[in-house]
Amino acid sequence: MKGIDFFMADFFMANGINLTKVQMITLRILSQNDGQPQNNLAFITNRDKASLTRLITTMENKGFVRRVASDADRRVKHIFITDKGKTELARAIPVIKQAIDVIETDLTEEERRVTMKVLEKIRKNINVEELTAQLNN
Repeated sequence: MKGIDFFMADFFMANGINLTKVQMITLRILSQNDGQPQNNLAFITNRDKASLTRLITTMENKGFVRRVASDADRRVKHIFITDKGKTELARAIPVIKQAIDVIETDLTEEERRVTMKVLEKIRKNINVEELTAQLNN
């Protein structure tokens, strides 16, 4: 999977997209459900709070997101996608589709289907193990 991460980073750079994979995922999440509390984003993106704070700071410095303190609890920060973030995400989506086309070159429809099925099973297995570990702590 790291190979795909490196490929995507190079593909983004070659196409003038100023995002990392995790920044793109975060913008995508916010574009679908804006104003997420920072703690929720940490959980959704499977990052610890410190790592997510650094990520949000970087994205904020790029002008892609903004933090707003909650009216109910000033310690809670809600993260909102900016117009610049929406624009960069919109620019990234066709590039991601191109990258997927490259990755899937010479794969048959059956190979794609089987790969997706196997990856989905792996994802479910990992999530079950994580949930079990959390419940046992």
